[in-house]
Amino acid sequence: MNKPFISLCPEITRANAHTLMDWLEDESVTRYLSDSRHVSRFIEQVIGRVQLPILTHLFNQGGRFFMAYDRHDVPVGFVRLVKKGPDCEMVLVIGNRDNWGRRLGASAIREGMKLAFFDMRAEKLVAKIHPDNARSLQAFLRSGFLLESETPGMKSFAMHAERYLRLLRESPAAHTADIHITEIDKARLGSLVALEQGADIFELEHEIARAIVVDPRQVAEDVVTMNSKALLQVDNEEVEVALVYPEDADDHAGKLSVCSGIGTAILGYKEGDAFNWRIPHRTCHIRIRKVLYQPEAAGDFHL
Repeated sequence: MNKPFISLCPEITRANAHTLMDWLEDESVTRYLSDSRHVSRFIEQVIGRVQLPILTHLFNQGGRFFMAYDRHDVPVGFVRLVKKGPDCEMVLVIGNRDNWGRRLGASAIREGMKLAFFDMRAEKLVAKIHPDNARSLQAFLRSGFLLESETPGMKSFAMHAERYLRLLRESPAAHTADIHITEIDKARLGSLVALEQGADIFELEHEIARAIVVDPRQVAEDVVTMNSKALLQVDNEEVEVALVYPEDADDHAGKLSVCSGIGTAILGYKEGDAFNWRIPHRTCHIRIRKVLYQPEAAGDFHL
């Protein structure tokens, strides 16, 4: 479990603001951040004038701001996404020099792309990088961005939605395992995504988009498909769950909606798979211990 992991959280607290100020006082962090002085002054004003524990709405003026957390829920940087018409611009900072070289930037880019294309519905995502910022240049190039334009003081890289979706299917991230869904489940889930209004439904849409689609009669019997029952280990707790559609969900009976945090997380994984997943307020470690029942393996194709 040493693979890089980043989750992006939109909630910004006063503690986050103080951490951001510490990062922005480090010249090596702000060297290539064009608006660092403006950001630092803004944070100082917010902390000094606003006596609120949660400052999210202030940080999201003019764009969307996310704290980047590692698997231990420690803040390591931030991502800002600014929508301009059909396009979106990303600003990324890994704030502590001790974290440089761990490929956390690339993980943050992947999470930022997910938000830009699935949640914000951008047609193009742009990153403007100083030519001397070698780490950022490398991270965006490795993530599939293409050079769009350049001047002596700035290189502009772009990722179009079509290219992103193609890479998502053809070149999955090294830190993620393949997931499989059946053709029938994909069709039903596609209809569900089109109707659901939940704030995090884009996570399910992302998982559907990256999944390998298989014939229901050919799906491996140890894969978690819709209406499967599985034994999970969530952190240090073993739980038995069924993965169901929202109308059948019952948390008390262990029936998890596919639109819920852990429900979305386990879709398409197989026995033995282990991964980190961000649920509200924390990151959890999930392992698929055993698939106890799978409709396709039992011949129950009507479910």
